[in-house]
Amino acid sequence: MRTLYSITELAQLPGPLFLAIGVFDGVHRGHQAVISTSARHAQLENGTPVVVTFDPHPMKVLRPDDAPHLLTATPHKIALIRDLGVRHLLVIKFDKTFAATAPEDFVQQLVMHSKPLREICVGHEWSFGKDRRGNLDLLKKLGARFHFDVVGIPPVKVNRTVVSSTAVRQAVEKGDFATAAAMLGREYTILGTVKAGDKLGKKLGYPTANLSAHSEQFPPNGVYLAEARIDRTLYHGVVNLGYRPTVSKGNSERILEIHLLDFDRDIYGSDLEVRFIRYLRQEKKFENIDALVRQIEADVKQARELCAA
Repeated sequence: MRTLYSITELAQLPGPLFLAIGVFDGVHRGHQAVISTSARHAQLENGTPVVVTFDPHPMKVLRPDDAPHLLTATPHKIALIRDLGVRHLLVIKFDKTFAATAPEDFVQQLVMHSKPLREICVGHEWSFGKDRRGNLDLLKKLGARFHFDVVGIPPVKVNRTVVSSTAVRQAVEKGDFATAAAMLGREYTILGTVKAGDKLGKKLGYPTANLSAHSEQFPPNGVYLAEARIDRTLYHGVVNLGYRPTVSKGNSERILEIHLLDFDRDIYGSDLEVRFIRYLRQEKKFENIDALVRQIEADVKQARELCAA
């Protein structure tokens, strides 16, 4: 997949261009409908489909104090879009300067640098430009002025519920992975970078990889049987998600750490994608370290039994 980082680079692609535009947090079934429709229309007219998204999430810039946890930080989102078979991706830097761009000016830039622009495909509620003044109706008016088609994808529903990033986020937050997976069209995963921790797990005989998860949405605290992907290889493991009350007094940051079964490699700085398979137990504070170790032994034993089954 070829990734572009400025609108001007669109001029390098053979036209006509078909743009699928959106934030695409989660790359859920609704987002996939936008992307696949654009790609299908491009194929019918021998055009070039391009997915256009933004980094960081606009809410991180517009209302940072109220910004939601992400379903997919940008590296994860790019990987998921690549997995859809997308050949061209434009990632636009979203900052305060870009946020102040009038919707008409944004569209005019797309028109100017596309040779030519044939179609823009978006979700039915997509808004854009300064003060979020741009919407599907304005986009259609601009399409008539600049001679490109506009496609608004109607809402996608799963079990009579509209698929949205907010709905997926709420399902994950409750630990309802089945609903999240139905809306995503895949299992929910968290992509993070392995960072150095206090190495307590190694001292206890159960080394863990601590994950810096780029503000992605966590499920409820607890211990889980999980699956981790490292360099396209899958490993089972036991995840502890929470505050580690037995060993980290007063810790206010939720920590995601995973003990990988039958694994002995230094993976600091590596990206690791975690899928939560089954909730095992709630996080709790133990009387002492020995009690904690006994419980970890029991957790690992249960995980192995579940994997064998």
